[in-house]
Amino acid sequence: MESNDQDKSKLTEQYDKLASKFNEFYLAGKERGRESMSVALDKANEHLASLGEFSAERGEEMKQYLARDLDQTILDAQKLGEEAKERFHPARVGAGALSSLATVLEMTGNALRSLSSKTKETLTYKTGEITSAGTLTCQACGQQMQLKKTGHVPPCPKCHGTLFNKGY
Repeated sequence: MESNDQDKSKLTEQYDKLASKFNEFYLAGKERGRESMSVALDKANEHLASLGEFSAERGEEMKQYLARDLDQTILDAQKLGEEAKERFHPARVGAGALSSLATVLEMTGNALRSLSSKTKETLTYKTGEITSAGTLTCQACGQQMQLKKTGHVPPCPKCHGTLFNKGY
């Protein structure tokens, strides 16, 4: 059991390292969008694998988990952008700073729509996979679980379901 806990701890540490290195490469680039995210994720994976942080196979697994989490974050940000755009619509707020803010939010919403164009409507998280902090909702019974930090997706405490949706 102790070895299994050590393995899980190591996997979450590797995931966090990949996320950190991805962030570094993505922010260092000039472009923002789906393609640049993919390039940064590939670079981060290759970099950490070359340093011996994990095997190429493990790196691909981690890369898939992180890509899924990024897609979910984009969807959540898009939803927030849509809500803010509606609340601050220029016709509702009149002239001035709020109108300018509404224009910026509308442009941001358009950019987020562009980023999420290839993202599935619902991303499924499975028991045993690694994910970042957030709220997991069981697809079988609706039970919600809070992950406070990166970790493995546990089975549902209520129905023992293994498929979840995620929010932040």
